[in-house]
Amino acid sequence: MPIASGHERAAPRPRRLGTQAAPADPDLAARALEIHRRLCPVYGCPIPYFHSLDPLSELVSSLLSHRTRNADSGRAFKALRARYPDWAQVLDAPTAEIEATIAGVTWPELKAPRIQAVLRAVAERRGALDLGFLKDMEVDAARAWLEAIPGIGPKTSAAVLSFSVLRMPALPVDSHHHRVAQRLGLVGARVDVGPAHPVLRAQLPPDWSAQDLYDNHEILMLHGQQVCHHRNPACGRCVLLDLCPTGQARRASL
Repeated sequence: MPIASGHERAAPRPRRLGTQAAPADPDLAARALEIHRRLCPVYGCPIPYFHSLDPLSELVSSLLSHRTRNADSGRAFKALRARYPDWAQVLDAPTAEIEATIAGVTWPELKAPRIQAVLRAVAERRGALDLGFLKDMEVDAARAWLEAIPGIGPKTSAAVLSFSVLRMPALPVDSHHHRVAQRLGLVGARVDVGPAHPVLRAQLPPDWSAQDLYDNHEILMLHGQQVCHHRNPACGRCVLLDLCPTGQARRASL
């Protein structure tokens, strides 16, 4: 993916169309709540947060994690922090040096310049490498601010707000979460991960806390990893089988 010029990075873009979801279908909202109710005992809600990073560090961590195993992106993040204790040093370092430091992730040749471009955009728009100000914004406004930077999409903006020490009520959707939601009929088969964010959020109560939404993301992600696999999902041991049109169709065809 090409990196935008400095002027393009600094200029806020209009918010993407479709980020505001229509009110959820009541039947789908009821199904989403029942799914949450069943999965929480299985995976142990409330689930402890796995990160306590400041939001800028969480942003870099999220950019590293795209299409990369958690263990590999975690090692790359630690290597980056060990070599450059300050994010300003990452901004000023040779891009080839950044790429070599994060070599364990998928597409380091793309992620190295993208990380530097995103850091530069934050610095240009705020006058400092700091995202702590987001805590004083509404969730939708904070996400729009982040997504105005090229290279930051809905998953990354939600992750920054939810996973960092900001602990704001945003719902990230990763590939596992998305796959499970599609199989359960919560989102359509042609709805991609990005557009699925507002759809799935609208199905959950508007007053849910950051912990509630974090739990929802985690239990659906874990269910995708442990039961609802990409290939050969273990429908026979799924606690959601009676709610899942995909699982029922697969069982009927056996």
